[in-house]
Amino acid sequence: MTRAVVVGATGQIGRAAVAALAGDGWEVTAVSRGGDRDARWPGDVRVARADRADDAALSAVVGEGCDVLVDMVAYGEREARQLVSLAGRVGSAVVISSVSVYEDDEGRNFDTQAEPDGFPRYPVPVRETQRTVRPGDGSYSTGKAALERELLAAGDRLPVTLLRAGAIHGPYCRTPRELYFVKRNLDGRPRRVLAYGGASRFHPAGVRNIAELIRLAAPRPGTRVLNAVDPDAPTVAEIGAAVDAVMGVRTQDVLLDGPPADGVGDTPWSVPAPVVCDMDAAREQLGYRPVARYADTLPETVAFIRERLAGRDWREAYPQMFRAYGDLFDYAAEDAWAEGRLRHG
Repeated sequence: MTRAVVVGATGQIGRAAVAALAGDGWEVTAVSRGGDRDARWPGDVRVARADRADDAALSAVVGEGCDVLVDMVAYGEREARQLVSLAGRVGSAVVISSVSVYEDDEGRNFDTQAEPDGFPRYPVPVRETQRTVRPGDGSYSTGKAALERELLAAGDRLPVTLLRAGAIHGPYCRTPRELYFVKRNLDGRPRRVLAYGGASRFHPAGVRNIAELIRLAAPRPGTRVLNAVDPDAPTVAEIGAAVDAVMGVRTQDVLLDGPPADGVGDTPWSVPAPVVCDMDAAREQLGYRPVARYADTLPETVAFIRERLAGRDWREAYPQMFRAYGDLFDYAAEDAWAEGRLRHG
């Protein structure tokens, strides 16, 4: 039996990763700030309490050593150096990064999307060789780029697999994009407005597929960067229809050809150009095969959101979602726009 330390174990990806590694025969130590044991974890999973920012606490949970350290909550240069400091006691690392590090050939990226014509136009699909943003500490994307740079530079001391995740989905998400459709259905909304003709594609990444990549990378130390997305990249209209199917409702899509109109038609997936990633490298280097398509995982995601929303204002249930996207449910504005559109053909 080999030992794995999972940092950020009670988060969305961490829960799936702990289960996948334990199921594969690893001796798993699940590390989180709360240190609470999750009832769904196998009984032999060890639980440790540690703050990711506390160098001494992280060193203590690694102890005399582990074969692999899986890190869900490393965001920048500091965390990268913290991991490298453990080289010698950690055989290899698997670290979650993000597709937001990518930059198009004109220098556009997720940090420029609010500028005129600032949304990136990536090749379809995006491969790991695509250029990335300049590392720094000014944004989430530049922080992840700095994390990658530091870890890749130290690959001779600490082999690392960096997983560039897409739009993460699954139970326990604090900012579930599916909330946009689930709440509308719960509120009995007969129609929804979708910008860009409902054709936006922002590649989802299910936690079960990410956990499978972690499971495969853990016993195969090496320094590599891999995309981590689902086998399919449905359009926003297809996602809405899939949520409807799970909830047993039918909703009319009112399609807006261009961008959102004063916020109407905007969704957490609404992008003017596709963000679709290639998974060939994971197949070639790890023998990866996806364990689930997007729609396969929706029932548990929808059930989790419904349970969390029960009897609560959505802003209380998902405060990070509100901070990230603002008011996603301005029904009065949507109705006024849709009725005007229908009156004028």
